[in-house]
Amino acid sequence: MNFLSYYTAAFKKVFDFDGIASRREYWSFALVNFIVIIILSLVSKILILIYALIVIVPSISLATRRLHDAGMSGWWQLITFIPYLGALILCVLLVYSSKKIDNKYLRMSNYE
Repeated sequence: MNFLSYYTAAFKKVFDFDGIASRREYWSFALVNFIVIIILSLVSKILILIYALIVIVPSISLATRRLHDAGMSGWWQLITFIPYLGALILCVLLVYSSKKIDNKYLRMSNYE
């Protein structure tokens, strides 16, 4: 899969907070988001706001599945409410490798 297919997959699974998402899937989505925001920042601030509203739910669901893949609860995203440090901690958690053994979030259908 390429970056854009991972990006569109996040929108197809917009309300899927179960299961897992690989590091590649999460960070491909993040990279495309970053590029789109850079482009929109050159055009208009209002477009960035509209785009942010469009991608907020897919971003949260994808991050939840990514945390599940690392064996953690999606509720860890709330750590971002701690100023400065929270976002850094979440970024580190999103980089953790997959936990295939003893992962309560893992469903066998994810790897079929």
